[in-house]
Amino acid sequence: MTAHSRPARPVILGQNQYGKAENRVVKITRDGATHHIKDLNVSVALSGDMDEVHYSGSNANVLPTDTTKNTVYAFAKEHGIESAEQFGIHLARHFVTSQEPIEVARIRIEEYAWERIAASDANSQFIGADEVKHSFVRKGQETRVTQITYDGEKWEVVSGLKDLVVMNSTNSEFWGYVKDKYTTLPEAYDRILATQVSARWRFNWTDDEQRMPHWEKSYAQVRKHMLQAFAETYSLSLQQTLYQMGSRIINNRSEIDEVRFSLPNKHHFLVDLEPFGLKNDNEVYFAADRPYGLIEATVIRDGCEPKIPVDLTNL
Repeated sequence: MTAHSRPARPVILGQNQYGKAENRVVKITRDGATHHIKDLNVSVALSGDMDEVHYSGSNANVLPTDTTKNTVYAFAKEHGIESAEQFGIHLARHFVTSQEPIEVARIRIEEYAWERIAASDANSQFIGADEVKHSFVRKGQETRVTQITYDGEKWEVVSGLKDLVVMNSTNSEFWGYVKDKYTTLPEAYDRILATQVSARWRFNWTDDEQRMPHWEKSYAQVRKHMLQAFAETYSLSLQQTLYQMGSRIINNRSEIDEVRFSLPNKHHFLVDLEPFGLKNDNEVYFAADRPYGLIEATVIRDGCEPKIPVDLTNL
């Protein structure tokens, strides 16, 4: 049989999903003169019985992505936004239970935080309050994230944060490492340790029979324990600090079984000031943005299975 007469192998459709990505929704809740902001970026991905639309182009099972966008905005009004997690749960449940062809809904949300602007002493009398109740400044410390996946029976909620930059100006060392002919890095017995935290944590709430976590409180507490562990660990390596951060979360938050970190080591190198006749006593540093060491690991409750993807770039 020649190559030209060999029968073609059948082509099979693999995993597929569709939806509307990055729906920016801002919800203002007016509690009298006091306003509250929830600012979200919501991405919807739906999968299920979608073979035919790929094979023949039939849209009989397809809920338009424009409809998923409209649903995000309508739900902001109908359900409000108590938390990113709760909002995502409302959306995922709706898509799976209202559309028979849809078997799995995955909702990814980024949340951008705002804080109130305080009034100046001069103007507090003019507006009748020490705090402006309707003026806000965007917080720049981190972006809160969550991913909710629902298949009609089981939930998976993975929350986290990214772009949280932290630094210890002392209480960090790095020495005793492997050296070969390419090693030029001097050992450090007092160094700056800085990183830009990307973290995801998985909740052990998986079905409606279980008591749902208090999403807002949980986020605040996880963030607190993470930062306290970073500050309180005398670090001999960023790996050691990462493990302490994850351990502190697992030990203090019973609703969380797994934490995954991606920590770029934001290197700070002492500047050689000797050419200028100056002694640099751990005072002046060059902050290098690249290349950077990238330290990644999962910390997990004993007896639990890891489920957070190793590569966080798409989560």
